[in-house]
This record gives sequence, C-alpha cells and structure tokens, in this order.
Amino acid sequence: MFQHLVEAISFEEFVECKPENSRYELHKGVIVEMQPTGEHELVRAFLIRELNFEIRRFNLAYSIPAQALIKSVDKKSGYIPDVLVLNIPNLINEPLWKKSSTVTQAASIPLVVEVVSTNWRDDYFLKFGEYVRVASRWRSLSKRREELGISEYWIVDYAALGGKRFIGNPKQPTISVYKLVEGEYQVTQFCGEDQIQSPTLIELNLTAEQVFRAASGEQ
Repeated sequence: MFQHLVEAISFEEFVECKPENSRYELHKGVIVEMQPTGEHELVRAFLIRELNFEIRRFNLAYSIPAQALIKSVDKKSGYIPDVLVLNIPNLINEPLWKKSSTVTQAASIPLVVEVVSTNWRDDYFLKFGEYVRVASRWRSLSKRREELGISEYWIVDYAALGGKRFIGNPKQPTISVYKLVEGEYQVTQFCGEDQIQSPTLIELNLTAEQVFRAASGEQ
C-alpha cells in the first residue's frame, strides 16, 4: 500500500516538504507515501458521504477535511486518517491549524476512522496506539505522561485482513468501534447486518454490511 522514504526527519520538516496533492504520513520520523487500493477508496468515500449526511442532518459544528494531519504526542509522527471528523469550534485552540492543517488536541477530534488495507498492523497497532491512548495517572510527583485520547476510533476491516486476535476465528469483515469511557477504552464490534453504534453520531442509521458492500461499488 505504501513505500518508505528512508531519511528520518522532524515533524516540522515533514510539513514543509510534503507534496500537497498526495497522501503522505510521517511514521516515527520516516515519510510514508500512502497508495490505497480502489476498494479501500470506495469504502472511504462511502463513509465520508454517510457521515457528512449525519453532520448536515443535525447541523453539527463538524467537518471532514480531505488531508488534515493528526500530530502524535511524541512529535515524531503525523497521520492523515481515512476519515477525520473535526470539531470546528476547537480549531481556534490549535496552534498548527491555520498554517499546516494539523490538529493535536482530542477536543478537536470527535471521531477518526481507518479503513484497513494490507498494512493492517498500522491500523490495529501503530495508529491505535497513537489515537486512543489516554493520559496516565501521575507517574511521580513531577512527571505525567501526556497522550492524545481521541474519544472514538473506528477500524473498518472490510476484507477481514486483521489478525484473528482482533476479528475472531474464523475471520470475517468487522468494524471495531473504540470509545473512551471514564478514562478507559471499550470496543464494540459490528458484522453483517449489525447497526453501527456511534457515541458521536448517535442516530447513525448504517449497518456494517452496507459499509462492506461499498468496496464492490454497491450503494
């Protein structure tokens, strides 16, 4: 799905040099060019359409940008989610938003969706670790670990590519919805005709199977 450009750089250097019309991410200082499959893009486009419909229907102060970045807490990575729902009123508090369309605060990010491709480990391990970690309790009297803590994260595994530990055995297409509840993440999984339950878009009327069918161009 991607190729690595090997020279490690800072996040600031990455923002300055990345092309505007292509999808690039920074993974621990290494630039990664994203090249999704056609099925991946059909699923992504379908989800953007459906979520935008909900945003308009309820006149929510949300927006789904094309290529906004989420900067990691360790400042060595920057990710472009497949679907990023932004909380527009909080963008005034984002120091990097106007210059580089980058967000760093959980308050700006009600919902993130990643559509799984052949690099499924990125979505289940790498990005999961960056998106849904929460601030720990005090490690000591003087030091606290600051972590992002996005309130809702979907992993849309339309082709059942993830490991059995994540989507069960036998494997089947699965949508995993992680939500932050009292400082801990709970996951609910949806398959087949299950209706997806979203804490952010509580009246969403969408089944897992509808999302999966989008990969073949069905609406």
